Amino acid sequence: MPNVVLETEAFSRLFETLEKIEKDWIKKIIEQLKKSADVGKPLRFEWFREKKFGRKRLYYLVYKKSSTILLVAFGSKKKQQKIIEHILQNKEKYKKLVERN
Repeated sequence: MPNVVLETEAFSRLFETLEKIEKDWIKKIIEQLKKSADVGKPLRFEWFREKKFGRKRLYYLVYKKSSTILLVAFGSKKKQQKIIEHILQNKEKYKKLVERN
């Protein structure tokens, strides 16, 4: 069964502002994620992952029980720590968002 890939509203807004090359790369990663949740590098936890694109990173959460992946952020290495802390602080909010879908 393929994974369902969702995105937060903030990610959707950010995606619209990206360059075409970044959008195309993210679309390619989405197709990979639909086939396997094990794409990318785990960040502290198996359910929290990143995938590198040049100096930027795509951050997403993996919910294996529901075969769902939530795209949360895309940002530079410079903002990495801030993004990671924000995601970890809001992980319950993200879980509820996935459960509603």
